[in-house]
Amino acid sequence: MTVTHGQPLTTEITDILVAHCGLDADAAARAPAASLEELGMDSLALLELSAVVADRWRVQIPEQAGQLSIPAVADLVAQGAGQPGQSPDDTADSVGHTENSIVIAAPLPLVWDVTNDVAGWPQLFTEYAAVEILHRDGDTVRFRLTMHPDENGISWSWVSERTADAATRQVRAHRVETGPFEYMRIHWSYTEEPEGTRMSWVQDFAMKPSAPVDDAGMTERINTNSRIQLAVIKDKIEQAYAGGTR
Repeated sequence: MTVTHGQPLTTEITDILVAHCGLDADAAARAPAASLEELGMDSLALLELSAVVADRWRVQIPEQAGQLSIPAVADLVAQGAGQPGQSPDDTADSVGHTENSIVIAAPLPLVWDVTNDVAGWPQLFTEYAAVEILHRDGDTVRFRLTMHPDENGISWSWVSERTADAATRQVRAHRVETGPFEYMRIHWSYTEEPEGTRMSWVQDFAMKPSAPVDDAGMTERINTNSRIQLAVIKDKIEQAYAGGTR
C-alpha cells in the first residue's frame, strides 16, 4: 500500500480532523506548524484520528501524536503506509533488528549538528526528560539518559555511549547499562538527497530471557517509537531552518 506524499496527504489528514475530531479548519490554516494539542485536539479526538487512520491506511498512530503538527502526522502515516502489507499488528521481518529513516528538508550540516548535540536531546526528542554527560573523549561521548515517567510513574534511565564520525556522517552507539537487553547497538547515518537530508536509524538488539517483552515485541515498540521521534525531529529542525534560527 502506498500513499501520496506532500500536500494531498496533509490535506486529507486535516479533513479527517475536521470531520471526525472537531478541528477548527481556520485555526489549523492560521497555524500550520502548531501541534494537535495546541489546536485543541484532546485524547478522545486523537483516539478517533487513530481509528480512522488505522482503517484507511492500516497505520497505527501512537498516543504521542498530539505533540505533532498535521504535516508531521502526514509524514508518519506516509512512512507506515509505504510498507506493503503492513498492519498495526505486524512486526519486522528480522527479529531484533529495525531500520527507520526520514528525509528532513534542511542542509546536512544543520541536521548533523542538531541531532548530535546530545546535551540538547530533551528539547529535540519528546521521550527524554534529562541527559547527563558523563565523559567525553574526542568524538566519543558517554551519557545518562532519563525518560519522562511512564504510565506507572517510573522514570527509566540508562547509560549509553556514542561515537560520531563527521567525515563519513555516521554514528555508532550502544547501551553501556543494558537493562532488559542482552545488547543494544544503534547505527545512525546521514545522506544528502534532493529534498534535504535523510537520517537513518538501524538498531540491532536482543532481549534478556527475564525481560518483560521478547525480541518481536520490542521490535514493534522500537519501530513505533522511532517513527514518531523521527517525525518530531523532522518537524522541529524544519521549523528552525525555515525560521532562520539555526
